[in-house]
Amino acid sequence: MARNSSGIPPYRRTRGKKVVDDSMTALQCMSFLGKNSSEILVAGCQNVMYVIDVEKGTIVKQVDTEYHYTMMKFCRYVCAGTDKGAVNFLDPDTLEKIESWQAYTDQLSDMYAQNDYLVTCGWAHRLHGARMLEPFARVYNLRIHKLDSLMPFHGGPAFVQMHPKLFTTSILASATGSLQVVDIMNPDTSSLHQANLANYMTHLVLAPSGAAMALADVDGAVQIWAASKSKLRYTESSTPTEFADEIYPLPPMNIDSDLTVGMPYYREKLLSAWSEDHVYQVGLLPPRIDPDILKQLDPSHIGYRASNPRKTLRNQIDRLSIVDSDGTALTAPKFLSEKERDTNDGTDKDRRISDADVFTNSGVIGSIKADVPAMYQLMEIKYSRFGVDDFDFGFYNKTQFSGLETHITNSYLNPLLQLFKYTPLFRNAALHHAASSCLTESCLLCELGYLFDMLEKAGGQKCHATNFLKAFSSHSEASKLQLTEETSPPSSLESRIQAANRFLLKQVAADYQRHAFDAKLDLTLTTQAFTNMRCTNCSSETLRSNPKHLIELSYHALRMNPRMRNSTPAFSRILQDSFDGENRQRMWCDRERRYQPLDRWETTQNVPAILMINTGLNKQVEARQLWSVPGWLPDRIGIVIEKGRLLCLEGEALRVSQRSRQSRPLVVYDLVGLVADVSSVALSSRNPQEDAQWHLFNDFLVRKVDRHEALQFDATWKTPTILAYQCQGVNNAVDDSWRDSLDISCLFQNWSLNPQHVLPENWPNVLDVSTERPVEGTYVPIDTEFVQLKQEEVEISATGNREIVRPTREGLARVSVLRASGPCAGVPFIDDYVFIHEPVVDYVTKFSGMIADDLNPALSLHPLVPLKVAYKKLWILLNIGCIFVGHGLVKDFRTINIFVPKAQIVDTVTLFYNPTRTKRSLGLRFLAWYLLKEDIQTTTHDSIEDALTALKLWRKYQEFEDAGIVDKMVKEIYAAGKKWNYRVPEKGSERWPGGLMTVSNNRGREDTPDMDSGVSGPTTPVKPKHGSEYFESPLK
Repeated sequence: MARNSSGIPPYRRTRGKKVVDDSMTALQCMSFLGKNSSEILVAGCQNVMYVIDVEKGTIVKQVDTEYHYTMMKFCRYVCAGTDKGAVNFLDPDTLEKIESWQAYTDQLSDMYAQNDYLVTCGWAHRLHGARMLEPFARVYNLRIHKLDSLMPFHGGPAFVQMHPKLFTTSILASATGSLQVVDIMNPDTSSLHQANLANYMTHLVLAPSGAAMALADVDGAVQIWAASKSKLRYTESSTPTEFADEIYPLPPMNIDSDLTVGMPYYREKLLSAWSEDHVYQVGLLPPRIDPDILKQLDPSHIGYRASNPRKTLRNQIDRLSIVDSDGTALTAPKFLSEKERDTNDGTDKDRRISDADVFTNSGVIGSIKADVPAMYQLMEIKYSRFGVDDFDFGFYNKTQFSGLETHITNSYLNPLLQLFKYTPLFRNAALHHAASSCLTESCLLCELGYLFDMLEKAGGQKCHATNFLKAFSSHSEASKLQLTEETSPPSSLESRIQAANRFLLKQVAADYQRHAFDAKLDLTLTTQAFTNMRCTNCSSETLRSNPKHLIELSYHALRMNPRMRNSTPAFSRILQDSFDGENRQRMWCDRERRYQPLDRWETTQNVPAILMINTGLNKQVEARQLWSVPGWLPDRIGIVIEKGRLLCLEGEALRVSQRSRQSRPLVVYDLVGLVADVSSVALSSRNPQEDAQWHLFNDFLVRKVDRHEALQFDATWKTPTILAYQCQGVNNAVDDSWRDSLDISCLFQNWSLNPQHVLPENWPNVLDVSTERPVEGTYVPIDTEFVQLKQEEVEISATGNREIVRPTREGLARVSVLRASGPCAGVPFIDDYVFIHEPVVDYVTKFSGMIADDLNPALSLHPLVPLKVAYKKLWILLNIGCIFVGHGLVKDFRTINIFVPKAQIVDTVTLFYNPTRTKRSLGLRFLAWYLLKEDIQTTTHDSIEDALTALKLWRKYQEFEDAGIVDKMVKEIYAAGKKWNYRVPEKGSERWPGGLMTVSNNRGREDTPDMDSGVSGPTTPVKPKHGSEYFESPLK
């Protein structure tokens, strides 16, 4: 039987007959055209298909086709798989294509159709052209023409069969012999098996009876799997097997006889002559040798030998680790404490991104590039015994733009928050609203304003969105919509972040309108549209207003228009169809008074300044291939609304429309940013002539990328989720005028949630509007107290190693801010106890001075305020330009979730710090005892007392500066601390009182008073005295 260069032979024997045609050059597959039909459809990698009657052995007809088919199955339709990874569904009567499904980016590996379900497995292109089996088998519903489910199989399914009797049971197999039996209606339940094959599997066949299964490998060996040998039946009604004719041996021939034997000559190519498209460069680096084997190597007469540790199955190797271009493994950076120690030892060899550009290039596996570049991979924070502050965030961010940390609940919103931040109109509206008098606790727009201001002030330093995410988690609507991690059902992250985008846009518009009583932000975000509905039975029409805060992309035309499936529709066409929203649904008809099919379509009246778009790829997977087309997403679009009709433009059509002199109402949008697997945004400069530079935000990793990288997508791992367009001309409209209209009225008002709280008579707890209005440069002593809301989560390995998974989460419980000068110097004008909605796991009374009753509105005798009120007071002082004086303020501000520039902090930890002698910082109590002769924090902490002590220490430091003895005194303090182990001795011991007595200076300051002089500040809640008796020295 002669064969072509590929495919099945050019004829088929049928009861002694053969079918021959010269056009049969590369046939690959065949399928019956019905269960009881005698006709088969034969096709292959050629442009002609044949319908052959197997009873008559004749070609019934030839059908031209533009596709090359490699496999066929029949179930309701002829399911024909192409060499491009698509499956065409052909009408068995007319052989016309009814529908097409792009299952894979490369060829199909196998497929099986049964009972209106088609199960496929196949190959996909990975990054840089590598091919590998998709780790999922796809289940397609032939009845509704929609992808039904994905069946995960980590070994990479190469073969698939469906049980002939258990209609929803599918069997998947990998080339290495891994088998998985799974129910396609419930892919989460499956059973795994392993076939002991000597080589790679080539075929998997299930008997028609369902009682046996055959596995064949490349060596020609066949394994039969069955539940029972005694009851084994391959078919329900067996027929005698037809064996090949016996081959008789050739007669012997004497080579000495005068006989000439000619060499064979062929007029056509042999099967052994492989064409170039069938030859591939193969081969990987050899697998690494197990370290346990290397340890046991013993010399032998041939090389070395060692016992097999048997850690893997036969023919199984470890996945090679990702390495960078220098050959060094990509690992997390060292902790800051480790780097500091290595620097002192002269052994610092830690790599940084600037040294090896591992994040701009893909990680590589040997000589083969990995699927996902390193800068897109999941970023994890490692914790040392010093907490999150010891993690080197600077390793991941060398820009002036701050990223967001990931150890917080609902941090999946980080990329969306960055997108909002760098959309100028959205950013401006949030900051203007935050600067207003709004004190609504559930206002998310205020929290966004606080977050945006913190990101700008941080200038590339680490930030976290704790307060916003806390407000988001506690929002009742977010919980009802199951958007929080605590309430969200198992769903894709893509679906959740799009739903969160929909909710946030609607909520911030409502927050703005509720407080400002105008629709300014609503017009910025809302597309004004009307929904038209027409009953198909009575033709009655209904018109309803339908404002939308975002556009959900619909690929309905892509599915319904066969011509569009053979070409690539423009993004503007998809967007235009999404605005129109034409569909037919069964809805209530008011005239008929019953449910009827209604035609729905949208009429857009005007478009907003910010156009937010959900791509909707989680619902319409077949459209992912569109985004893989280079340049398919335009960075500039135009929208024209004329006579009730909306038209979207891009590319040359947009440029022609812009040059046109016709007075068409054209609105031009520029792409500001997008959220994909990680987010990419184009940052808006305050300088209009500067070009926007694209940046990648992967949580706390921030890096510059070029436009091509930002807008390049891959259907297998990087697809866009949310797009943000903004009107052209406002990308540089960064408005900071909110600072001039900052509402500071809450500083002059009393706030309390508990009615039983009574202020002492003449207690100056708030600032006087006329005489104590804070201005830029005003010094304000501050101290805070915190309680624990969640204990740290720790993992302990079998070896006893302790690793922090998530650090302790603390909440602000009390904040005290004092006057630094004036007749009421040292008197607090803010002393707020913060009402906490979450359960408190530890009040840490020894260090915070807080007890449960202090934060209970029904029992507390202190002024309880919401966190929003306490935070806004500090935020106002920060933006006025006040300078905060305290001890250990950096950690306090981080826990409060506010960023204060160094220029606005006077920290006594830093003032009295000598890094050349020791890395230890001095405690507030020790400094107060040694420098001020005051014994504080004897039983517990008090924020008023601590803030007042910090103010006195700062004044003492100023005295040292005037005398020019700062360094001398700091060395003396550290010497005393080393002598006394940095602890305050017990009162009455021989070491008491110790400390510094007096320091002379030429500015007329008085000496520091003794502890017993009665001039130290009071502790809460004792009512303090006013004026010079209250404060005296060392204040000015």
